[in-house]
Amino acid sequence: MRFLSKIIIQILFFIVFSWIMNRLVLGLHIPVPGSILGMILLFVMLQMKIIPRKYIESGSDWLIATMLLFFIPPAVGIIGYRQLILNEGVQIALVIGLGTIIVMLCSGLVAQQVAKRKEGSRL
Repeated sequence: MRFLSKIIIQILFFIVFSWIMNRLVLGLHIPVPGSILGMILLFVMLQMKIIPRKYIESGSDWLIATMLLFFIPPAVGIIGYRQLILNEGVQIALVIGLGTIIVMLCSGLVAQQVAKRKEGSRL
């Protein structure tokens, strides 16, 4: 029960943090979505050890594990755009495919660079 309450509190933190960042973006008229600004700020606070990783780790692990559930409603919503899929489906599929390949390549290259740096720092 203690572990469950820890996860709930951490998820509530993410919700409140996101809400605050969205309000900040609206109030300051910043041309960046609040969620993006929030991720950047949270990353900076984690790197600077302002927020220890253990304070958000369980909640973020649970959110990542259940992320697929968040994509079900949009996937079902695509059914409403049948004509668009029939007319432009090939182009949409190509864009999605190329985008996925580009992201995978970039992620792999970054991971290789990080691994090389870690190996160099161990020597």
